[in-house]
Amino acid sequence: MTDMTGKPENALAAYVAVTAAYWAFMLTDGALRMLVLLHFHDLGFSPITLAWLFLLYEVAGMVTNLSAGWIAARFGLTTTLYAGLAIQIVALVALSRLNPGWAVAVSVPFVMIVQGMSGVAKDLAKMSSKSAVKILAPSAGGGLFRWVAVLTGSKNAVKGIGFFLGAGLLATIGFKAAVLAMAVVLTVILFAVVLFMPTGLPKGSKSAKFTQVWSKDRNINRLSLARMFLFGARDTWFVVGIPIYFTALISDGSEDGNRAAFFLVGGFMALWIIAYGAVQASAPRLLGQAAHESRVAVRLAIRWVGILTAIIAVLAALSLTPATWIAGVLVAGLLAFGFVFAINSSLHSYLILAFSQAERVTMDVGFYYMSNAAGRLIGTLASGISYQIGGLPLCLATAAAMAGASWISAKRLGGDGALNV
Repeated sequence: MTDMTGKPENALAAYVAVTAAYWAFMLTDGALRMLVLLHFHDLGFSPITLAWLFLLYEVAGMVTNLSAGWIAARFGLTTTLYAGLAIQIVALVALSRLNPGWAVAVSVPFVMIVQGMSGVAKDLAKMSSKSAVKILAPSAGGGLFRWVAVLTGSKNAVKGIGFFLGAGLLATIGFKAAVLAMAVVLTVILFAVVLFMPTGLPKGSKSAKFTQVWSKDRNINRLSLARMFLFGARDTWFVVGIPIYFTALISDGSEDGNRAAFFLVGGFMALWIIAYGAVQASAPRLLGQAAHESRVAVRLAIRWVGILTAIIAVLAALSLTPATWIAGVLVAGLLAFGFVFAINSSLHSYLILAFSQAERVTMDVGFYYMSNAAGRLIGTLASGISYQIGGLPLCLATAAAMAGASWISAKRLGGDGALNV
């Protein structure tokens, strides 16, 4: 049932249920990424090989986001949400079957396939959750910006906890036991969400056509391009470069040294994601009421990505310095990058819903997050390749170039898109 504004009467309960399901998924997603990265680094895999392990994850995200919007429009949001959780459970169980004795030529494709399944799962869950906010959020008082900021920010904080959880589980109970334990917990949560999910979310329409996923709105297309480069800038240093750099810096090569490095690197990555999520959730308050107007939000998005570009460019230049203090500067600089990146990401998450029309929100959001996945794919490849060729300086310089491309793309956003809230 819906109220007089067209919102489901139990909108808040549905929002809580969707958010809880998304939290559960992102906890395992963050833990799995850190488990795979550190486990295979410990086995001696090169930075480029590590990047390949995540490649199909990002490719699957692109394909999934493009089709998931249409699937949700046709079969309903809860269908895609439940499917995302179920596929993640299957991926975790499959990964537990990995045999350390397998040759690299066997283990790498196997992990790539499983990571691809996880990529499908994540983007089904993400598209469902973000689209639900457009439908459930109150229309008055900037409700859309607040609700999407809380969902996105809390999700990233939970994912950050997952990073630390993954590193901790690897150091304590090992790889196989960790992925099986996560599969069991996620199964329990899936059953609970199915049992307690209130009614009211769209059930889908058989008339939805796949060709409708391509947006004709110029602002949505330009925002999607800016989003692609924004996340490419982050993942260029985040996926392989910085974790491997700090692990090599901290570890002395012994088993105890590796274990300590796992905890410290996982802790830093977790802190970064948690702080990033906290800033995202606070973005509506930090930016003020004026940011709830689309044209103001566009100007802010351009300004903040310019600041982001400057930060990562300075870090790239400083990383050429062999001084002992550079590690501390990198930590501080990457935390500053995280703060500015979170503001940018929150503005983008609001703008895509503001520019979207309610009747095609799943398809617009799916198209937008396809670009997001494309950025992660580009960043993942760039992370391994740039670090292997030129170490941390080239890795950070590549990230700066991508941030600059995001700034150029954002500058093309205009005030001609409708604010559909």
